[in-house]
Amino acid sequence: MSMKDAKPAAKSKSSVDSDAIRELAELLNETGLTEIEIEQNGLRMRVARGGVAMAAAPVMHAPAAHAAAAPAAEAPKPSGPNPGAVTSPMVGTVYVAPEPGKPPFVSVGSMVKAGDTVLIVEAMKTMNPITAHKGGKVTEICVENGHPVEFGQTLLIIS
Repeated sequence: MSMKDAKPAAKSKSSVDSDAIRELAELLNETGLTEIEIEQNGLRMRVARGGVAMAAAPVMHAPAAHAAAAPAAEAPKPSGPNPGAVTSPMVGTVYVAPEPGKPPFVSVGSMVKAGDTVLIVEAMKTMNPITAHKGGKVTEICVENGHPVEFGQTLLIIS
């Protein structure tokens, strides 16, 4: 079901459309966003990840009760962060190369040593080198060059 093609449900406005929530959760995963909020047919839905519960509430000008929604069903993942994850220490813009037109620091399959620069995060006009916390093989790059990143966001994985 496409969000733009959604029709009002026969349920009350406070009913939760679990299909729409699942679709929004998938969109979060695909885009790397941490939160999406939409308003449609008098119903406002906000889906967020990072320990924040997903909720839907009627759109009203007076305070409204929130109905908690069950999280989207996904395959169970190991608890805790990936031990090989290199995370962003700050909010900024990520760059995969030392400067435009130069080859990237690393690519999938590259071997790195602890302390090697793997990316740069620009914050407040300052280029901050992001280094590998351990040696190993780069198995996944989770960001795109020139895109914004958030504090704690996984940038790449070393195994």
